[in-house]
Amino acid sequence: MDKIAVLIPCYNEEQTISKVVQDVREALPDAVVYVYDNNSTDRTAELAKAQGAVVRRERRQGKGNVIRRMFREIDAECYLMIDGDDTYPLDCAKEMTDRVLCRNADMVVGDRLSSTYFTENKRPFHNFGNSFMRAGINGLFHTDIKDIMTGYRAFSYEFAKTFPVFSKGFEIETEMTIHAVNYNMQVENVVVEYRDRPEGSVSKLNTYSDGLRVIRKMLQLYRNYRPLQFFGAICLILVAAALLFMIPILREYLETGLVPRFPTLIVCGFMVLAGIQSFFSGMILEVMSAKDKRDFEYRLTRVNGEKRQKMHREALP
Repeated sequence: MDKIAVLIPCYNEEQTISKVVQDVREALPDAVVYVYDNNSTDRTAELAKAQGAVVRRERRQGKGNVIRRMFREIDAECYLMIDGDDTYPLDCAKEMTDRVLCRNADMVVGDRLSSTYFTENKRPFHNFGNSFMRAGINGLFHTDIKDIMTGYRAFSYEFAKTFPVFSKGFEIETEMTIHAVNYNMQVENVVVEYRDRPEGSVSKLNTYSDGLRVIRKMLQLYRNYRPLQFFGAICLILVAAALLFMIPILREYLETGLVPRFPTLIVCGFMVLAGIQSFFSGMILEVMSAKDKRDFEYRLTRVNGEKRQKMHREALP
């Protein structure tokens, strides 16, 4: 088992990967550097290997697929994930890994938004999207994560081995964040500097299509992890809309004894029934969610035991 494993998912990063691996080795000389090549058509893998990194390949396209492979294949007391585009300085790497190794943090978030991100990033929609996601997730899940979309994070062994990766692409960071919050894991923020990509290096993130996928993932996870609030909100909307259309009918009935718009009344009745059904569906799913959290604690304990056994075996002469 490695003490620190540095995970670098890469797709066509030949311009920057050599520098990133060199910077990692200077900042964390005892770490093992893993570069996972995601079907690059340039010399990314070759250059990373030349710098002494362990190079592996993930043939399914997408950052989520790469992270899934990394967490399955690599055992380490601490994982540091960083992008291969040289946008994150490594001067905070030691602090981030120490918080996992010495303070038992499960996830340490490299917070770009509190430092230089908004001045360095030249893509205004990316700036808006990051702020929107931070406000949305912190509001929906009642937490205080400073940077939701950052690719600069440190993880514990327990997080890596209990995190079920469903995302295929860039929405993986959102999934990681909500997973940690939902299961009450210890999450800490470290302010890191951000620098824009060097000239000639192209971002693989599509502002609009990937942005919509991230928003959809956030709502999907909110439905899965907070079902009573999600379906309760639907109930509230349906019942409020039904009452809005029903009040004039009731008023006229009380004044004249007549019901002139039966179709509207019938539709309102069905909307109320649908709202009630939505509410009780949320209650049932909330009970299932509570059971899932209890089961997760058992899984976490088992994974922690497996980690201790591996460390003990490696310590034997």
